[in-house]
Amino acid sequence: MAKPTVLFVCIHNAGRSQMAAGYLRALAGDRVEVLSGGSEPTGQINPVAVQVMAEDGIDITGEAPKVLTTEAVKESDVVITMGCGDACPIFPGKRYEDWELTDPAGRPVDEVRPIRDDIKARVAALLEELVPASQ
Repeated sequence: MAKPTVLFVCIHNAGRSQMAAGYLRALAGDRVEVLSGGSEPTGQINPVAVQVMAEDGIDITGEAPKVLTTEAVKESDVVITMGCGDACPIFPGKRYEDWELTDPAGRPVDEVRPIRDDIKARVAALLEELVPASQ
């Protein structure tokens, strides 16, 4: 089976989608291709998102917010949206999920940790569906 590609999308590509991409890269290794993008990317990743990920041993400092491209959606098998609504293009034959997650922008670290933990649990469940451990 070909390696699945997962695209994480949020508005700014600075918090939720970057945390999700960081977790999937860490948990899946080379078993899954990971992309992320935003409908209105900001200039930098949310520093609190970077901090809470570092607390869990994952470094996302090398990432930068990227604009969501139609090509990224086309090449993805699974598209996970996080509050970007109609800005996310829809293509037939893709699996879409919308994860209702609080936007960590402007929130203190103690409010971002539970968002991070929720994302980690969702990413782990998604990975188990895409690439069961028995393979």
